[in-house]
Amino acid sequence: QVQLVESGGGLVQAGGSLRLSCEASGNIFSINVMGWYRQAPGKQRELVATIASDGRTNYADSVKGRFTISRDNAKKTVFLRMNSLKPEDTASYYCFITQTGGRDSWGQGTQVTVSS
Repeated sequence: QVQLVESGGGLVQAGGSLRLSCEASGNIFSINVMGWYRQAPGKQRELVATIASDGRTNYADSVKGRFTISRDNAKKTVFLRMNSLKPEDTASYYCFITQTGGRDSWGQGTQVTVSS
């Protein structure tokens, strides 16, 4: 079994910053991709950012230039630095990992609220 524990969410004013962290533990052999989704009430889930084992990153157009994803492979942790936050970034943020072989695991989510 794999556990993903997120931290770093909270309430911030528009223009502010937050850093999310997600540490994976448990039955982990080899992590290929790490990333973050978000979902706001009444909206579809959105893939925010991913980072592959070789460091390649991908971002949703809505966060490019404002968010930065990174990972610490030794600590099995993925980070999401969020700058210039906007009210439309308000959502629950979920981290995930994809292990080699395709097995996905998900965190419980952390709430990010951006006030205008």
